Amino acid sequence: MSWDTIQLGEFLTLKRGYDLPSSQREDGNVPVVSSSGITGYHNAAKVKGPGVVTGRYGTLGEVFFLREDFWPLNTALYVQDFKGNDPRFSAYFLKTVLNGTSSDKAAVPGVNRNDLHARKVTVTQDPIQQKRIASILSAYDDLIENNRRRIALLEQAARLLYREWFVHLRFPGHEHVAIKDGVPDGWERGTITDIGLVVTGKTPSKKKDSYYGDDVPFIKTPDMHGNTLVIKTEESLSNEGANTQSNKTLSPRSILVSCIGTVGVVSFNCSEAQTNQQINAIVPADESLRYWTFFMARDLKPLLEGMGGGATMANVNKSKFSSIKVTIPSSLILDQFNSHVLRSIDQIEVLAKANLRLAQARDLLLPRLMNGEVTV
Repeated sequence: MSWDTIQLGEFLTLKRGYDLPSSQREDGNVPVVSSSGITGYHNAAKVKGPGVVTGRYGTLGEVFFLREDFWPLNTALYVQDFKGNDPRFSAYFLKTVLNGTSSDKAAVPGVNRNDLHARKVTVTQDPIQQKRIASILSAYDDLIENNRRRIALLEQAARLLYREWFVHLRFPGHEHVAIKDGVPDGWERGTITDIGLVVTGKTPSKKKDSYYGDDVPFIKTPDMHGNTLVIKTEESLSNEGANTQSNKTLSPRSILVSCIGTVGVVSFNCSEAQTNQQINAIVPADESLRYWTFFMARDLKPLLEGMGGGATMANVNKSKFSSIKVTIPSSLILDQFNSHVLRSIDQIEVLAKANLRLAQARDLLLPRLMNGEVTV
């Protein structure tokens, strides 16, 4: 392979994105891209695809490749000029270059792109080599994206079934069920506590390093975003740390609900786990309640925001959360719903775990391809 040591600015040009408050966005299909990826859509684009976007704040290294036209937000940097280099290769290369780079936004207004442009990098500018490397790595990402689409379809089908049965009340046999005081016969009014045990998480002391390790997943709200099941966590506890608060340990597929800060994010834990104090978990008293509870909890977001004092820094404590009123369907309907949805959730877990393995394999290969250790 032919590799050259040059300044990053000789390979590509980065530019800050553009401001676009949510209040000014119009319905459309143009991706709006922030430092954390696609965060919405708009009816107009600022940049022609294909494009590459990365963040300006915090720990950098998250890089997003877009095939279509897009709008990069001002919290991000995008590649303004690829200087003849392959866009997809450039995305992978930038991910390698930025890995571990950090910016303290409290101290400075984001990473300085001029500093990045001045950074010395070693890279191939051979278009054939670039396309070969991009082809190998994109095969992993294409599989991941395909699995994500399958997950989205499975989630949508389960969500639509929930709404059909429990919101529109068109469950099997509904024609023959009487409605009394607005509730189908056999259904009961209650509260969250009638569903099962409510467990509010807790963070073990940070003063003891031995409390943290690789034994028990420690789930926080960011681990839940966009995930039906939490497969991977940023942090884990040691068995010693978890045992100091064993009453906080959750059995697999408990229903996790964020109740402080960004409220109303709902996920299952994939394995036995603990959470921090921002999460209230519901451990269903009966298996038939599990999947109905999950989708019911997702519909609580507007209520939780109102109870917590707003959408930005809401706070719904265990007492408030436990007292939320719910209408619990009959066990017959719950069992039927479980039998339909269980297969979908199981398949989502299989696909999510496959994506984790694919991402890990890609990330192991990425630096070796980019430094020429693995030749193509």
